[in-house]
Amino acid sequence: MSNIHVSVWAIAWPMMLANITTPLLGLVDAAVLGHLPEAYYLGAVAIGSAIFSFIFWSFGFLRMGTTGVVAQAFGESNYTAIHRYFCQSIIIALVVGTVVIACQSIILLLGELFFAPPAQVLGELNIYYEIRVWSAPAVLINFTMIGWLIGVQRTRIPLLLMVIAHSTNIVLDILLVMVFKLNTAGVAFATVTADYLTLIIGLICCNSILRKLGQPLFASINLRGIKQLILINKDLFFRSLCLLLCFAFFTAQGSRQGEQILAANALLINFLLIISNGLDGFAHAAEALVGKAIGEKNLDYLRLAIKSTGIWSVVGSICFMLLFWLFGKQIIFSLTDIESVRELALTYLPWLIWLPLVTVWSYWLDGVFIGTVRTDLMMYTVLGSSLFIYLPVWWFTRQLDNTGLWLAFFSFLTARSLLAILVFYYMNKKQVWIRPY
Repeated sequence: MSNIHVSVWAIAWPMMLANITTPLLGLVDAAVLGHLPEAYYLGAVAIGSAIFSFIFWSFGFLRMGTTGVVAQAFGESNYTAIHRYFCQSIIIALVVGTVVIACQSIILLLGELFFAPPAQVLGELNIYYEIRVWSAPAVLINFTMIGWLIGVQRTRIPLLLMVIAHSTNIVLDILLVMVFKLNTAGVAFATVTADYLTLIIGLICCNSILRKLGQPLFASINLRGIKQLILINKDLFFRSLCLLLCFAFFTAQGSRQGEQILAANALLINFLLIISNGLDGFAHAAEALVGKAIGEKNLDYLRLAIKSTGIWSVVGSICFMLLFWLFGKQIIFSLTDIESVRELALTYLPWLIWLPLVTVWSYWLDGVFIGTVRTDLMMYTVLGSSLFIYLPVWWFTRQLDNTGLWLAFFSFLTARSLLAILVFYYMNKKQVWIRPY
């Protein structure tokens, strides 16, 4: 194996394992609640998770934008900039998290209006939301730390953080739901506890790295250029917002078709999250290695990094296809005892089997675009595929109910990958990766 492939795997495998634990946690939530006698517990957590995913991942630039600029600073060996980006991103995350808590009532009202959950689901949703919202500052700061660690190529630390956090969450899930019968409240308490545990351990780890670089965490906090950091990431904000609206729209339309469809779609969406988080390991490698190559102004290494991460991304997608084809039914049956939900999930499983090969291109190229800090390209591909493909296809297939919804969603993900490929081909041919900012 050549040096570039070794470098890709050195970054990718810890992030793959760390990323996969996130949707696996969702599967544990689904499994714990799916074994309760009523489907509305699972539906409430599905909608609540969608609301928080919308909130938190709207500010995903705190992770993605941090990685791009830090990776380039790492390539330049500019340790002062590495420290500055870390502190500035944490400040932004803390401010945003505080605003989310302050606006929690408004956000919940908007979420209820958007998803229009059934009455039984609504009561459990309120319980889950009012507890989970207090994790906002911790979650957003954790995004920042993970992005920073990817940028400096210390990806084993995010793996450690996720293993500790999710292990805690899973144990508390089982204890609070199955033993103490707290149901949705137990799931929420478990998540909040795990998020703050991750925050504390993460800050300790990042401070240790900064000290080795001669930049102790609280030695100085330089706010110069914080506006510039926000402007760089504005494209990522709108991209994340649009992407999450697409996922939230999918959940909302499923909710309007009843709690059984809502629960079945919730199970299958966790499959998609496993795909995206697993393949994102190679995208993270692209972010770090491409950014480092740009910082070093080494175009030969840039080409090698792009090629190697692309090859391994496709290999990974084929592995996921085989996994869901061979074991999809067994996974679904292990997650819920509700026969009607099982049957519905199996009906739409074929869509999931093909998704890895469809979505891999957008995941990989997002990593390339982040490493080159060409975040505008990411925004354009998501906006185009959602406005001109997703919504029109859904509109014209509404009479097909959930099948039409899945067709629209599949078309959106396909269009997103095709647009990313076209943009990449143009940019690579013109060799105009570096944008002044």
